[in-house]
Amino acid sequence: MLQAFFQDQLIEAGCDEAGRGCYAGPVYAAAVILPNDFHHPLLNDSKQLSEKSRDLLRPIIEKEAVAFAVAAVDNEEIDRINILKASFKAMHLAVAQLTTNPGLLLIDGNRFIPYKKIPHQCFVKGDGRFASIAAASILAKTWRDEHMQLLHKAFPYYGWNKNKGYGTAVHRKAIEEYGLCKYHRKSFRLEPAQVNLF
Repeated sequence: MLQAFFQDQLIEAGCDEAGRGCYAGPVYAAAVILPNDFHHPLLNDSKQLSEKSRDLLRPIIEKEAVAFAVAAVDNEEIDRINILKASFKAMHLAVAQLTTNPGLLLIDGNRFIPYKKIPHQCFVKGDGRFASIAAASILAKTWRDEHMQLLHKAFPYYGWNKNKGYGTAVHRKAIEEYGLCKYHRKSFRLEPAQVNLF
């Protein structure tokens, strides 16, 4: 059962990212402030939900949230600053776009770079604990999946319409056959046998 809030004195924004472990594409992050009475029986960590459930929840969250924002950092920036910093930057960009100022950020994970002077609290597996983080995980995941569907049209042989840039067998085989494209994260050691492709 997800907790509605961590505390009830400050406005909370849940933050989460999607695509951190992918071979290709951007990392996305979302920040979500939910109303006090928000509840949906399906709401959970996006990784625990089917694609159909995530797609059903996305418009509900976007309609009923007090405020939400989604941001992305592309693969070139990931290669420049590293994936962890890129994940934090995407969260910062999302929080910056919120139309309501949060008093506390609930972060999924065990680390975070503070954003301005807004206090934050980190939670390992927070997307399975707090409704706002779960909502953020769903928005980050669905927005990123939608983006990878578009990139798939330009490079269909990598199978991004299904693997969304993760290192599946189909994706790895396509890298061996076609090499890396402009959307791959060159700083990732994709496979020992593929070092010559960098």
